[in-house]
Amino acid sequence: MNFDFLHGLATFGIIPFLIVLTIVVFFHEFGHFLVARWCGVKVLTFSIGFGPELFGFNDRHDTRWKVCAIPLGGYVKFFGDENAASVPDHAAASVMSEAERKVSFVHQSVGPRAAVVVAGPVANFILSIVIFAGIFMSFGRQVIPARVDAVQPDSAAAAAGLKPGDLIVAIDGRPIGGFSDMQRIVAGSSGRTLTLTIDRGGASEDIKATPTTRGFCNAVLGISKLPSDDIKLKTESPATAVVLGVEETYFVVERSLCFVAGVVIGRESANQLGGPIRIAEVAGDAWKSGLDSGGIGTAIASLLYLSGFLSASIGLLNLFPIPLLDGGHLLFYAVEALRGRPLSERAQEVGFRIGLAIVVMLMIFAAYNDISGLIRRAVS
Repeated sequence: MNFDFLHGLATFGIIPFLIVLTIVVFFHEFGHFLVARWCGVKVLTFSIGFGPELFGFNDRHDTRWKVCAIPLGGYVKFFGDENAASVPDHAAASVMSEAERKVSFVHQSVGPRAAVVVAGPVANFILSIVIFAGIFMSFGRQVIPARVDAVQPDSAAAAAGLKPGDLIVAIDGRPIGGFSDMQRIVAGSSGRTLTLTIDRGGASEDIKATPTTRGFCNAVLGISKLPSDDIKLKTESPATAVVLGVEETYFVVERSLCFVAGVVIGRESANQLGGPIRIAEVAGDAWKSGLDSGGIGTAIASLLYLSGFLSASIGLLNLFPIPLLDGGHLLFYAVEALRGRPLSERAQEVGFRIGLAIVVMLMIFAAYNDISGLIRRAVS
């Protein structure tokens, strides 16, 4: 086997990208699959990737499990679906026998259908929590003391009287475990005055500071931390790791929502949106930096962290109320529950077409950003 070739693929992010994406997609679709089985819905296909099938098998329930040639997602197709996006096949549904109706997705009541659909994003959030908790238990988490090394002029920190050497030990009475804890609290506190408890030369002191807004839904104090040797890796107990995993997942979701809201109102640049090429670059960088800084174990931890981050982001993205996405299906089901009957076939068809147009435009825009970024980095 040509290991130099495999190393090249890993360096350019192809293998790390495929690993990360496969993990995230598998668990998302497995969430749909598992709840569908519990609800008695027949699952026709469980696919990782799109396009021509590379290999697969049929299980005892006659579900086709397969891996396809285009590894950019996946899907679960239920009995009664017209396509991989779970668009109902109304023509086929109208002539089903009673036995077929019992296992058809489209003939389930609103509750089971909503449960099946929401199970995908929920599986992503659970995966994120498990990954983050596993990293904190097995590899540990970086703990950098929230010590001020530099104060930016004319910043909120300068106005509050913070000085180099100050150690921030609590904010509004909440203990601060490290510099990242402090940053996260400050980031979500735009325009709100915080009480910082600091250790200054061994003496405790409370000072007031109002973080400065930067971008949308983000704030800073204006302090920095210089590279130092006081960075520690702290492994956590299972219970603490799970709590931290929940907090990390929540943080990813919150920051992602803030960014999307900022893009919508024009306070954040949409140029930061990336697609498969950008994800592959990030995966390659995570793998390479992990190898350089700590060997194979650190590289694996870096990839796992990226998987957790992407899993939470994809779970959130799928909940957006865009037809074709899980959130779009949930929107239709909510309308159906309120009306007491589903939307007309024509209304659903129009909705799915609009959703397809939105998804395609987002994919094209992300691809444009990816290619533009490659060109900028190539000529710089």
